[in-house]
Amino acid sequence: MLSKTIKRVSRNMKENAFLFTELVNRDFQQRYKRTVLGMAWSILSPLLQLLVMMVVFSHMFGRGVEHYTIYLFAGNITFSYFSESTNNGMRSLMENSAILSKINVPKYLFLLSQNVSALINYALTIAVFFLFCIGDGIKFTPAFFTLWYPILCFVIMNIGIGMVLSALYVFFRDIAYLYRVFLTLLSYLSAIFYTIDSFPATFQRLFLLNPVYVNIKFWRLVVLDGIVPSAMYHLLLAGYAVLFLAIGAFFYKKFNHRFVYYF
Repeated sequence: MLSKTIKRVSRNMKENAFLFTELVNRDFQQRYKRTVLGMAWSILSPLLQLLVMMVVFSHMFGRGVEHYTIYLFAGNITFSYFSESTNNGMRSLMENSAILSKINVPKYLFLLSQNVSALINYALTIAVFFLFCIGDGIKFTPAFFTLWYPILCFVIMNIGIGMVLSALYVFFRDIAYLYRVFLTLLSYLSAIFYTIDSFPATFQRLFLLNPVYVNIKFWRLVVLDGIVPSAMYHLLLAGYAVLFLAIGAFFYKKFNHRFVYYF
C-alpha cells in the first residue's frame, strides 16, 4: 500500500513538474512583491527576531547558558520554519481554489510548493546560523553531518500537518485564528529562550511530547554539545514525521472529493 502510494505521488510529480516549478516561483514572487530587499527578508526576519529575543531574554534566562545566542538561534529558526511551513500550507488549497475548481491536478502539489518555499527560506537561515556558530567559536564536529536527519523528519512532519490544516481550513475558516493561538502557546512550550534543566525529571520528559522541541533539542545536542543524539531521539523524530504524514494523507483521501464544493 505504501509503495503504491509513493509510486503514484512520484508519477504525479513527474507529470506535473512544470506546474510545480511555476507554483514555487509564483510563491516567491508573491511573497516578496513590492519589497525593496526581496529575498533578503528571509534572512533579516529571523535575525531581527533573534535580536529582539536576545534583548528581552538574555538577562533573564541567558545567565549560565554557554553560547546562549546560538542556543536561542537554534530554537528560533526551527520554530520559525515550522510556523511558516504549516501556516502557508494551511491556506494552500483555498488560495488556489480558482485553479483547483477548473483543472484536475493533485491538490497536494499546492501544499508541497508552499513547503518548498518555506524550506528554501529555512536553508538560508541555517547558512546564517552556521556563520553565527563560527563567530561564537563553536567547533564543527562530525556530529554536524547528522543534521540532515531532523531536517528531513521536520519537512515530512510539516507536510503532514499542513495537509490536516489545509483540509480543515477549507471547511472551517476559524482554524486560522485557533492555530495562531496554538502557535503562541507552542512557542512557549518549546523551550526556545529558556532551559528545562530546572524542571523535575518527570516534567522534562513531558517536553518530548512536543515534536518541535524534540527537533530543537536535536540541533542543540549536535551544535552545542557536539554529540549525536540517542536512538530514542531519532525514533521520536521519525515517529512524529510518519504519524502526522499518515494523518494528513487520511484527511486528503477522505475529503478529496468534497473540497471542490467549498471552493
